[in-house]
Amino acid sequence: MEIEKFTKGLTLKDGIYFSERNSAISYPEKGNDDFFKIEDQSFWFKHRNNCIYEAFKKYSTANLFFDIGGGNGFVAKYLEDQKIETVLIEPGVKGCLNAKLRGLKNVICATLQEANFENNSLPNVGLFDVVEHIEDDLGFLKMIYEYTERDGLVYITVPAYNFLWSNEDKDAGHFRRYTTQTISETLIKAGFKIEYASYIFSTLPLPIFLSRSLPSKLGFNKKSDDFNKHQNEHNIKKGTIQKVMDYFLEKEISKIKEGKKIVIGSSVFLIAKKELNS
Repeated sequence: MEIEKFTKGLTLKDGIYFSERNSAISYPEKGNDDFFKIEDQSFWFKHRNNCIYEAFKKYSTANLFFDIGGGNGFVAKYLEDQKIETVLIEPGVKGCLNAKLRGLKNVICATLQEANFENNSLPNVGLFDVVEHIEDDLGFLKMIYEYTERDGLVYITVPAYNFLWSNEDKDAGHFRRYTTQTISETLIKAGFKIEYASYIFSTLPLPIFLSRSLPSKLGFNKKSDDFNKHQNEHNIKKGTIQKVMDYFLEKEISKIKEGKKIVIGSSVFLIAKKELNS
């Protein structure tokens, strides 16, 4: 793939395209490294990938995907392995190095602004657990609108429900959590039309509330960056709990394939289309 068709002013070094400067981002410095150790074994990251892929097959026509703020390339590499041409745009140098270590072909180390894409050029854009890190989410999504081509699609996941807010959100650099309605309203203000809006991870709101949100509200959950705790949360031991979880996750995939909505979940999954107003 020729990255130069979509952007100018990047420098290729050791298989990674770099911008001239690096801006500050609202994301913990060691976040990419921690998740790199977790992602391959995580039911959460695997299910999110499955949801994205099934939705892509259902809604997208162009076989080219730009994963913006895609961390270690876990989503991008999965899509690439499914024969979808994928470009990762990630401002964190460590995330880009991890993505190259995974074998991802197209990696740009830059923020969205620094990547300097041509307007109306991107057919499919992914923002997976990115928008909650942007203080001016409306301004950011307006910028995404300008870069997206006519009838192009934006795929988004964000954390759901303010009542699930916890110290983990604060320490992860989140500014907010969403509902399907609030993120939809923001996207519509940015110029998009909503194609699909649902929740995913329908079994997780109660466990998250009990293990994270409630302790945070009571002042107990102060070690929210405990790596071992996060690793254990992402690994489900074999047994009854795993079977129950697998059942509900498979039901979610079936609903996404059919274009049906899931009424509750710890994340919002949404697809929006760029339609010109005039």
